[in-house]
Amino acid sequence: MIENFELLGFNFHAWITILTVLSMFTVMLFTKLRSDLVFLFAVAILFVTGVLDAKEAFSGISSPAVITIGVLFVVVSGLTHTGVLQYITKYLLGQPDSYAKAVTRLMLPVALLSSFLSNTTVVALFVNIVKMWAKKLNISPSKLLIPLSYASGMGGVCTLFGTPPNMIISGLYADKTGHAMNVLATTIPGLFCLAVGILSVIAMRRLLPDRKAPESAFESTGEYTVELQVPSDNPYIGMTLGEAGIYHIKSGSLIKMYHFDDIPNPISEDEPIMGGDHYVYAGQIDEIIKMAYDHQLVSADHHVFNTSELDKYTKLRTAYVSFGSELIGKTIGDSTFEKDNDVMLAAVSRSGERIKEAPREVVLQAGDTLLLLCPSNFKTNTPALSNKLHFFDSDDIPNIGYGTIISSVIMIAMVVLSALNVMPLLQCAFLAAMGMLIFRCCTPDQAMKSINWDILIVFAASVVLGLSIQKTGIAERLATGILDVCGTNPIVVMTAICLVGTFITEFISNTAAGAMFFPIMYQAAEKLGYDPFPFLIALMVSVSSSFATPIGSPTHMLVYGPGGYRFSDFMRIGLLMNIIILVANIFIVNIVFPLTPLP
Repeated sequence: MIENFELLGFNFHAWITILTVLSMFTVMLFTKLRSDLVFLFAVAILFVTGVLDAKEAFSGISSPAVITIGVLFVVVSGLTHTGVLQYITKYLLGQPDSYAKAVTRLMLPVALLSSFLSNTTVVALFVNIVKMWAKKLNISPSKLLIPLSYASGMGGVCTLFGTPPNMIISGLYADKTGHAMNVLATTIPGLFCLAVGILSVIAMRRLLPDRKAPESAFESTGEYTVELQVPSDNPYIGMTLGEAGIYHIKSGSLIKMYHFDDIPNPISEDEPIMGGDHYVYAGQIDEIIKMAYDHQLVSADHHVFNTSELDKYTKLRTAYVSFGSELIGKTIGDSTFEKDNDVMLAAVSRSGERIKEAPREVVLQAGDTLLLLCPSNFKTNTPALSNKLHFFDSDDIPNIGYGTIISSVIMIAMVVLSALNVMPLLQCAFLAAMGMLIFRCCTPDQAMKSINWDILIVFAASVVLGLSIQKTGIAERLATGILDVCGTNPIVVMTAICLVGTFITEFISNTAAGAMFFPIMYQAAEKLGYDPFPFLIALMVSVSSSFATPIGSPTHMLVYGPGGYRFSDFMRIGLLMNIIILVANIFIVNIVFPLTPLP
């Protein structure tokens, strides 16, 4: 009975697949669930309901494209830990004398690096460099950070391993046809779109916001707000604020206090000091901290510790609340964040302006910038912090030396051998990863930690989802539907599918978009009677062209906080960029790869 079920031309298994994919879209759009778990649940549903058998459901794990991505993580680890990226950036940016030259000097090297390395890695490296460089050039960082993110995405398109969708689509193409794409197949279209993108950013620079950098709110030492507490062993308990000398302080003032839940208003110097009191001071940070140390006041999150702990807070670190952070919608005061991570919140900035209320009472939003007092041995790259905050500076400062040259030679050899078809990319990647370990460009621990298992799970599941869309006939039906609407003009059909792909990738992973649209584009090309290769090249560029929302790419999320951006800032320039790059993409692909009828 179930086998004979059919509705709107789709059978029972096809509807299971459609509902699963739509549910994935919905969950990823409106919840904060991890994408790897969402994809795993989707594969589990397809397996349990019989849409896929065991071999098909687990085929993603053994996919050459997925394995290649995992091995390339090790190669990138070697490049990162030997300082290749830092060496390149040190000598490429220079001192341009105009905005147009600055954008060009920034976007070209970023795109070049992103062609071979993780986009996220490159942008994370450049964020601090661009902020310092912008200050040196007297340009707002917000005028450069969006172009930075755009360049990483457009540069990643230029090689098959520069961005995940390229790897997935090329891998699916090889599985389907038995022919592997050249590693530089997307280079000319990618470079053309990059050139168009750079010119477009320069032409539309007035659409880029002129925002204050969030940390600029912290540059004036008189703008800090610090919340402190009286520990139970404080010797000043029983005195008044005036007698203890903490009512009037040098270069600052007491703006709020409370005895447990009792808030004296107005505050007078005759208020008695009680154990557990909270005081909120605004003023010069070093003077406030000195006063806190002299009077044995501690972080407001601690209740029984004495002031010996204050010695641990020896440096200031800035971080922003990332999208999907567990801190969004919460206050630091209502959480155990400070105590769990041994830090003290000094101030909060939003859109470049310091929030004047007590920092621990601020309801945090994505993009908020936090100023934290941290111990000297504080580490920013712990798992407990990675899903909450993104720090502006990094603990991993590599040494540039002999290893830098070795890792560079290994990377170049990998690219050349693969590009000349001496051996497949997977074998080249394995040899490069072995070279990085043998020549100690990275340690085995660093190599294993560099592998992003979350991304690999998404990749593997994407392969399986693409298989189910094709197996159940959905791809063929959608391709037929597109042909019915768009006619039989191959360029119109290519444009229509790329347009939908560009829109979808603004809201979900570009990897997922690539895997889902591959069978649709492939089937559409075959039904038109043309070789699918040019269609798939255009698809690769499209699903990596997400410019209009900050959630469209992880790199957008990396620059959102440091740039002091608002959500609408990306839409103002991004919608036009989507259209411009789509037109450039369709134009150049059809020039470089003329449509060829199937034999």
